[in-house]
Parts: sequence; structure tokens; C-alpha cells
Amino acid sequence: MMNHLMLLAVLLLLRTCYTTYSQQESTVFPVTYLNITKDLALQRLLVEWDVGKPAHDAGLAMSFEIQVRRTDENTTVWTGFHNVTLGKSAKPLHWIWDSDLPLECMSHLVRIRSKAEVSKIWSQWSLWEAVLGMDTSNNSEPQIFPNEKIVEEGSDITLCCIGRKGRIIKEFFLVPAVHVFSHTNSQVGLLTVKNVSHQGVPHISVYCQESCNEEQCYAHSVFFVGKQPDTPNDFSCQTQDMRIVTCTWSKGGETYLYGHRLPKYTLFEEFSQKMVPCTVSCSEQCSCSWNIGQQRIYNITVTVENPLGKKTAMDVFDVTHRIYPAAPFQLWEECTDTEITLYWKHRNKGIELFCQTEVLQPNGKVELHNSSDTHLHYASITLGGLQPYTEYTVRVRCGAAKHFWRWSEWSEALTIRTKEATPSGKLDIWREITPVLGGRNVTLFWKQAPSFRANGKSVSYEVTWEKVEGGSKRESISFSPVHNSTRISIDNDSYRISIMAKNNVNYSLPSVMIIPRATGTEELKEEQVNGTDDGIFISWEPRHTYDSYIIEWCKVPMLQPCDLQWKRFGPNISSALINSAAFVPGVRYNFHVYGSVANRASLLEKKTGYLRELPPLLDPIVEKVELTLNAVTLSWDSYPTDESQPGFVRGYHVYVSPIQEDCLLKGSKKHVLPDDSVLCKYTIEDPEEKRYTVKHLLSNTKYKLAVKAYTGGGETPIVNFIYIDTPFNSNLMYLLVLLVIVPAVIAAICHWKMKWVKERCCPVIPSPSKSKVLSFKAFKSGSEKVLKLSDCIPDMLAVDTKAEAQKLHPWSQLPSTPTENKTDDGHNSSQICPDEKEERDFTPTPTAQTHTCFENFSYSSHLAVTFDSYQRPEMLEASTPEVSVVLYQPHYYFDIFNEDAASAPRETAGRKASLRYISQTDVHA
Repeated sequence: MMNHLMLLAVLLLLRTCYTTYSQQESTVFPVTYLNITKDLALQRLLVEWDVGKPAHDAGLAMSFEIQVRRTDENTTVWTGFHNVTLGKSAKPLHWIWDSDLPLECMSHLVRIRSKAEVSKIWSQWSLWEAVLGMDTSNNSEPQIFPNEKIVEEGSDITLCCIGRKGRIIKEFFLVPAVHVFSHTNSQVGLLTVKNVSHQGVPHISVYCQESCNEEQCYAHSVFFVGKQPDTPNDFSCQTQDMRIVTCTWSKGGETYLYGHRLPKYTLFEEFSQKMVPCTVSCSEQCSCSWNIGQQRIYNITVTVENPLGKKTAMDVFDVTHRIYPAAPFQLWEECTDTEITLYWKHRNKGIELFCQTEVLQPNGKVELHNSSDTHLHYASITLGGLQPYTEYTVRVRCGAAKHFWRWSEWSEALTIRTKEATPSGKLDIWREITPVLGGRNVTLFWKQAPSFRANGKSVSYEVTWEKVEGGSKRESISFSPVHNSTRISIDNDSYRISIMAKNNVNYSLPSVMIIPRATGTEELKEEQVNGTDDGIFISWEPRHTYDSYIIEWCKVPMLQPCDLQWKRFGPNISSALINSAAFVPGVRYNFHVYGSVANRASLLEKKTGYLRELPPLLDPIVEKVELTLNAVTLSWDSYPTDESQPGFVRGYHVYVSPIQEDCLLKGSKKHVLPDDSVLCKYTIEDPEEKRYTVKHLLSNTKYKLAVKAYTGGGETPIVNFIYIDTPFNSNLMYLLVLLVIVPAVIAAICHWKMKWVKERCCPVIPSPSKSKVLSFKAFKSGSEKVLKLSDCIPDMLAVDTKAEAQKLHPWSQLPSTPTENKTDDGHNSSQICPDEKEERDFTPTPTAQTHTCFENFSYSSHLAVTFDSYQRPEMLEASTPEVSVVLYQPHYYFDIFNEDAASAPRETAGRKASLRYISQTDVHA
């Protein structure tokens, strides 16, 4: 049983699958008809097709897939799906495709397939249906598409150039903009412009050229760039007289299109379904007017259209609710000193109006006064609360009293002056008192206070004065409107002065001032005040006994008269900011604060200040410079600190140039100039202190100094310097003498004394080699210099021992043959000095010459001594072995030191002896 059931279930399942498959197969209906047409104006393809007859069952939902291909491309350029439910009739189906490329540029191919929506199986594709382009025609010249097309600014446009058969497109470009184009093939060129903008020219030119130069190788076309018209804004309709309706709206922005492409306006009335018979005119705004007739309610639609699009605006209205009256005209007036009655006419007969009058006052304030109108030929309004003899400018506009829509235009303005009246308020008066011999000169000033009004065309002034105690005649004098001051002379008594203004109607109330009796005045100290960007701030100590305060100052302090100014303040005010266009920086202004009670003024305080302080104009002139070793004192006594200065002199700065780069002087501060040089700065905070001593300077040193005055505005740049040299310190010279010169002198003296002692105790032995005698050729033997004893006449001879000296006495016998005698190293030498008497006793006698040889190691040679034949025979005798024989002559000196006794000439070569030459005169051999 179970097996039979399972088999039955399988059979049922197979039957269901077969039935479903059969139904799906039965819903596959291929396209049996396909037709394509093109709309070149809109650049779109109109696709029309049909399916087999069984598919026209009512209510069958079908899906269609459509593909579009161009002949020069191998891929599909567009694929779309179209779903539709088939109706009972067998009408063909339609579909539209918009091309981004002009359809003339190349041929297009379209195919289609279908399926039932419930099915998953598509039918076979239909055959490609072709829509031919101009690329398949035999053109006689290149052609550009589209031609004279209007393109909306900001959009894209694709252009093509179709060449002739067998020709290649060489160039394809726009003017004024040039773009690179792409070839679809050798015959067709494409050019796409993205985000087209208006180039400021009526149109954009397109040029195309084939690869040849003949006339038929070129093509030219244009296209226009524009904008859609703006929506008509502020569209509304109204009437002035219930006979003509006028609609107005804003013109809108530029569309860049001209001629027949300009925006066109049309008005259509919806209720009557008729075009409104009016002519549109546009200047600053557009308007259109027509006769009302019997219709009262309108629904007007205005349409503005150009080739790129159209916009509309609508207005629904009741004519009786859209009354826009004409402006009032022909204004005239009647007036008194405080009122004006204004009259005007209007053109809106039979319409009840509500009017508004604008009054422009002299101070620029505008007041509006409303009034109702009637059906009379004119209307009026009375304006009260006006000022006498004052000009007012008035104008009027009106609107409908019932169903107010909007105001009319303003009428022409009318200027009206009210009539004169008695001056109102009092004059503000002040005085300046100058003591003179026997009395006082009083200069009176007056001006119109803010509360005073002249109320007339011409205002004169009258000044009256008399003594307070009486007993004097009342005096008065009148002045024209150009005067605002006068001077009177009074004695030292108390006087009452009054000043009044007068116009063509009457006098004003008098302004009274009491000049008290002359008394000695207490000198008050001036207090410095500060200026601001807005003025000079003045404050004073309030006193409860005064009913007002007055501040006076000179407008131009350096001039005479100084144009005295004053300002009054209430009893509860104790400070004020005094400002004036005449205030200039660098000028000192003096202020006097007065308290007034019962028209009597008393001086309370004195102030002085600047709007802004400036640096001093001139530097202090240093009149005296006192120098010491380590300090300098500067004096500048004649420097002024009064009002001639452009600021309050607060003190002085003394600048000194340091030797080092940084300021190291004690008590100073470092000051760096703009050129980065460094000065030492000293500050004197007392402006009356005009003497300063700079200490801790170095002696015998150059310095440059400068003295600058400074105010609240600072000081001027440092330009000029004073140059000084500090004196030389003589104490240093004394110390130098003690430490250097004295020891040097002592050392020199010691050196000189040592030389003298040395010369006396140990005289220097002259070198025989330096003798001039040896410079003669006769004394040269080979490389040695030879001096013969006979060539020199000695003054004296010296021997080693006294015994030898005695044996060499001039009158002793000299041995003919010397013998050798050795002595100790520590021998003594003696000098033998012959006198002149002995020289005179010499008698020359011809005798045979005897030669004695000396050994002198200084010359390294033997010297032969030849004795003169005129000498005495006794000197030729032989001596003891210890005696060295030496012959001498007067006026010459020899000093001979022998360690050994004289020996025979043949033995002298081996002996050690010395000969010291003391002095000799030049001898010519």
C-alpha cells in the first residue's frame, strides 16, 4: 500500500513540472514586427513593434529588452527594458530613445526581444533594424550636425562632421574655443563640448576640413548658447481708476538669445479662456494693460518662453480690491507760526481714499500724519505743533479706504516756512574781567543756547548795565546779528548786566549777570588734566552752594583775542569731557572752573592740559660742562617748561656712550638705539632740576653725551651729541715714575758706574789686530800680520816682576845675551814711566845696531827689535837671566807680561810669553 502511494506522489510531481514547463514555453512570443523612425528635431528614435497573436491575451504582462548599436561600433551603445501589460486590442507597442549624438552623424541599429514577466526564458532577438544616417549618402561636401542648434548653458553638446566618401577629416574645431576631437572612422569626426558656457559672442562657430585644400573641402556651422527665461517674479495686476487693469512683473535675467529667439510673453485669462488683448512692453520691468469691461474677477497667467523652455506665473484678483490710486497733485498751504494747513487734488473721482502726509523737519526727523479723504475735488490736513519761522518739507500719498491694496506714488514735495514769533528761551552769556587803572574792563560774550529759538528772520541783541546799589544811569547798546561780544568799562562797584535778543516781533527774556565788587583775588594753583581721543576730561570738587558750574577756555590759546569759549553745567555735575574740533595735539589749554549762584560767578579751580602730548620740539642746550677725572657735570638752566612746550615736561634723560658694547656705568640703564648701538641712560624726574653729574667715568677717555627732555608724549630721537675728553690722571704718572723711571735711572747709573769702575780697575786690552798699522801691506806676511818692534815707538814697557822692571830702568845696562828665567804664575807687573828730563838727556851717537828678538804669541811670529845706534852703550850690556830686555822710546807705551825670563832668540819659539799692547800712535813705516 505504501509503495503505491509513493508512486502516485511521484507521478503527480512529474505532471506538475511538465505543466509548468508547458506554460512557460507557451508564454515565449517573439517580436513579429519592428519599425523604427527618427525625429531629427528632437534627436530621438521612435521604436514600434508587435508580438505574435497569442500574446494579445488581455492582461498579459510582458517584458521587452531593447538594444541600440551604431554602425561604426562593435558594442551596444545602449540597452533598456520596457515593461507593459497587453490590452485587448492588438495595437503595436511604442518606445522612444533620445540620442546624445545627432542621428544624421551615422546609422543606428535596433533590435528587441521579449518574454512574459512570469517566465525566465527570453525569445530570440529580432533582426537588426537599421536607421540610416548621412554617413551613407554621397555628399558633395563635408557636413556638420547639428546646425544652428540652441544649447542651454551648462549642458553638453556633441557635434559631428561627415566627410565625403573616401575622404579623411583633418581638422574639426570651435571658435572661440578650440577642442580636440576624436575620429569614429576616417570619414566621420566627433567633437564633444562639456559644460558649455556663453563666450560673450552671439554664437559659436564650428569649422571642419577634409584632408584637402579646395573650397569643397571645408564646412562651417554655428550653434547658440543661451538660458531659459526666468520665472516672472512680482507678478501682480491692479487698477487706478476702475477702467484699466495693468499687470506688471520683473523682466528677469539675460538669456543671451536675440532676434526671434528672444523670450516671448503671453497673458491668458483662465475664466474666460481667452488670451488677454494687451501689448507687453519691457524696460526696467514688464507691463501689460487692457480695459476692464464688465468682468471683476480675473485669473491671469503670464507665460514667458524661448527655444530652451518656458516659465509661468499666475495672479487671481478682484479688481475692486486692487485699486492703486494716482499720486495727489497741485499742493498748496495756509500757515501761522505753529500750524500748516495743506491742500491737494486727486484724479480718482468716486473712490474713497485714505491719505498720508510726510513732514520732514529741519533736524532730519520724519513725521507721518494720516487723514481720510472724501469725494470732493480736493483734500486737506492741518499740521500743528510746529516751530515758528521754520522750514518744513511735506508730500502726500493715498490709498483706497476700502480694500486697501497699496499706497500711490508720493506727490511732489512742497517746502513751507512758518511765520515769525517772539524769541523763546534766553541767551547764554559770559564775561571776561580785566582790571585797569581806576576800574575794570568787562568783555561780554553771548550765544544762542540749545533751548533758545530766534523765531524770526533777523535777530539783534541789546546789552544793558547798571550798578546794583543804584545811583547810576542805566546804559544800553544794540548790536546786529553778526556780533556776539562787546567790551564795556565799569568802576570797582557791583554791576547788573542783562542781554536780550530781538526779532521783528518782540524781545526775548533777558539773561542777567552780576559783576561783584572788585576785591583781591586769591591765586589758585593749576592742576594738570589728561586728554583722550574724544577730548579733555575736566573734573572739580562739587559745592552745594552753587546752582550751576561754568568752564571757560580759549579756543586758540596763542592768539589774542583767543576766542573765549564756555560751557554751563547743572548743580549735580562735577565732571565733563570738553571736546572741540579746534583742539589740536601739542597745544596747552587752560581751563577755569566757576561756580554760579544768583547770577554771581566765582572762580573755583584752574586746570591745564593737552588733547595729546607730543615730544618736546627742542632739546635742552647744555650751557656748562664741568669735567673731573671720573665725572662730568652738565647744566641747562635756560630750558623752558611752560606752555610753549607741546607737552608737560616730566623730566630729563641723560645719555652717555659706553666704551663697551653693554652699558656698565653704575646707576644707569641700558638704552638701545634703532641702529643697535648702546647708550647708558640716566633719568631726572624733576623738570626743574637742570643739572646732573655723570659719575664713574674713566679718565683720559672720549665720551659722547646727550640731554633730552621728555613729556607725556615721549621724546624726540637722539641725533646730536656733546663730545668730551676726561682729564689725564697725574697720580698715575707719579706712580709710573716711581715704579718705572726711577728704577730705570738707577739701573742706568749703576750700569754707567760699573763701566767706569771696570775701565779703572780692569781696562780693556786693545786687540793688536785692530791697529791701523797692521792695515799696511808691509806688515803682512802670507796669511799672518807681522808687526816689527822697530816700526812702533812705545811709551812704556811692562814686565812680569818688579825685579825685571828695575833691571829695565832706562839707565841700567842691558845684557847682550838674555838668559832664560822662569817665574810663578802669580807674578806682579810694574810700569816704568820715563820723564821728559831723561828724554832730553839722550844724545844720538852713531854705533853699531844690535837686534833683540821678542816672542809674542799674539802675533804668532818673531819680532826683531833694532836698537838705535844713538842709544847709550850701557843699555846693550848683558843682564841677569831673569830680565827680559826691552827697548823703549818716550811718548809710547807697551805692557809686556812674561811668564818666563828672556832667553836667546833661538829659544823663544818654544817658550810661552805674552805681550800686552796698551796704546800707540799711528806710525808710518
